[in-house]
Amino acid sequence: MNGLANELRIALRGLRRMDTAAPMESNGSLPSWRVGVLLAALLLDAQIARAQRLESLWYLRGEESIQSFLAHADQISIVSPQVFQMDSTGMIRGRVDPRVVETARAKGVKLMPLVMNPGFDQPAFHRVLTDPGARAQALRSLAALCRDNRFDGIQFDFENFHLRDRDAFTAFTREAVDSVHRAGCLLSAAVVPRLGDNRGTNSYDRWIFDNWRGAFDYKALADTLDFISYMTYAQHTGGSPPGPVAGYPWMKACLEYVLSLGVPPAKISLGLASYSDWWYPTYDDATGSRLRGSDISYARGMQILDSAGVTPTWDDVQKSPFAMWEVNGVFHHAWLEDARAFMSKLELVRTYGLRGYSVWLLGAEDPRIWNELRGAVRR
Repeated sequence: MNGLANELRIALRGLRRMDTAAPMESNGSLPSWRVGVLLAALLLDAQIARAQRLESLWYLRGEESIQSFLAHADQISIVSPQVFQMDSTGMIRGRVDPRVVETARAKGVKLMPLVMNPGFDQPAFHRVLTDPGARAQALRSLAALCRDNRFDGIQFDFENFHLRDRDAFTAFTREAVDSVHRAGCLLSAAVVPRLGDNRGTNSYDRWIFDNWRGAFDYKALADTLDFISYMTYAQHTGGSPPGPVAGYPWMKACLEYVLSLGVPPAKISLGLASYSDWWYPTYDDATGSRLRGSDISYARGMQILDSAGVTPTWDDVQKSPFAMWEVNGVFHHAWLEDARAFMSKLELVRTYGLRGYSVWLLGAEDPRIWNELRGAVRR
C-alpha cells in the first residue's frame, strides 16, 4: 500500500511540473492536453488518499469508550458498540447510546453494532443454531434490528461455540446475510484467529481449539459476509500464563494462515489491541491461591507501573513493551499496548493490502495513538 502511494506521489509531482510550465492558448483558454494533465493530477490525488486511508473499525463498550468516540469520531470509519445480545430463543435485546448514534450520523461514521451470545454462552447459541424455531426467530430479529434502527450494518460476535457447530454456524451466517442485506444492512463477523487446524497436544490447546478457535470456516464466511474482523489479540489472557496481548510473530502467522486459505485481503479487517494485560497473585476461599490476569487500559497499566517504580522494556520481536516486578517476594507481570506497539502492528495491514483494522477497545488506548494515526495519513 505504501509503495503504491509513493509511486502515485512521484507521478503527481511530474504532472504538476508539466502543468506549471505550460503556456495558455491565445484566447486565454487552457490547452486540451493541460486539462487532461489537471484531471490526471486530481485522479492521482484521489488514488493517493485511498492508498493511505484504511477502514478503521473501533469497538465500543461503556462510558470510557463513549467519551473516546465522541472525542475522536472524525478518525473512525465504523463504530461497533457491544450492546445487543441474542438469547437462546433468537430474540435480541439492547440499545445504542443516543450520543453514539447522534455523533456517528453527524460525523459520517458507519454504525455497525455487535450482536453477541450473552456471556458467550455456549448452550444458548447452540440452540439458536440447531433449533428451527429459534433459528428462524434469530433471522427475523436480525433483519428487524437493522431495519428499525437504520444501522449501516451488524457484526456477529458469537464466540465460545463448539467445533461441532462449525457447519451450522456457516449455514446460519449464509441465511442471515440474505435477511440482513434485504433489510439494507451490511453483515460482518468478528472471528477468533488460529495458526492452523492442529488441535495441539495438551489439554489447554485442545480446549481452546474446540471451543474458541476451531469453529470458524474462514473462507466460507468471507465468501458470504461483507468482511470479517480477524481478532488477532487475546493471544494471552487472564486464563493463560503471562505473555503479549498480541505478539507480532503470532499475529503475522495467524494472518498468513487465513490468507493461505484463499480469503481475499479485501475481506479482512485485522484485529488490533488497544488494551493491556496485568497478571498478579490472588486468593479466595473458593479457589485458593492462583495467578490472575486482567484486561486493563493503557493508562491503568502505566499507573500500576509508576506506583511500582517500574519502567517497561520494549520487546522488538513481539513489538510490545512489558514489565516484571516483585511485590512481597512474588512477581507481577504486565504486557502493554502503547502507541508504538499499535503502529508497528498496523503496518501488517498495509504490508498485506488488507481492507483495514478492527480495534478492541475504544477508551483503553494510549492517547498518543490518535496523533500517530493522523501523522500516518499525512506521510
